Amino acid sequence: MSNNLVWHEQHLSKKDRSKIKNQKPCILWFTGLSGSGKSTIANAVETKLYELQKHTYLLDGDNVRMGLNKGLGFSDEDRVENIRRIAEVSKLFVDAGIIVLTAFISPFEKDREMVRNLVEEKEFIEIFVDTPLEICEQRDPKGLYRKARDGAIKNFTGIDSLYEKPKFPQIHVETSMLSMEECAKMVIKYLEKNGYIND
Repeated sequence: MSNNLVWHEQHLSKKDRSKIKNQKPCILWFTGLSGSGKSTIANAVETKLYELQKHTYLLDGDNVRMGLNKGLGFSDEDRVENIRRIAEVSKLFVDAGIIVLTAFISPFEKDREMVRNLVEEKEFIEIFVDTPLEICEQRDPKGLYRKARDGAIKNFTGIDSLYEKPKFPQIHVETSMLSMEECAKMVIKYLEKNGYIND
């Protein structure tokens, strides 16, 4: 980093930006295996927030890799950099007073903790989309597990790359026991109960 950089203070604060949106900004961080339902649930939650006239933005793993993180692979190092960039973008959305939803496997606990430490207390909400590997493989919406089992994809989370389950997520949804709609409602209920979206 250059020694010539100086932080430029802005006239408007996060509190100002949040106030006109009538919400508390936060990061809804959906983590889980490929095929667990992260994107499906995140989309359902964002739709419900839109219906409540809340200001949101959804960052999805594949979509971000087509732009901002284009060129990053799936080695452990690239996965870490992928999450670091998403963390910084998410922090900017929070500063803008927005509820940002992120759907990323984010397999490493230290990376998720890094995101938590970037923002203020209670601005990072970890949502563990807990789906057994066998169910994810049965769903396999993109055919990735089949390719990983055949050796066509290396470093695939759950097969030949580790997934570290969240130890103390703020929200724990088990998609083998609940519908995607029920999982989305759980997230909304948490936001209401904790004052993020109360009018």
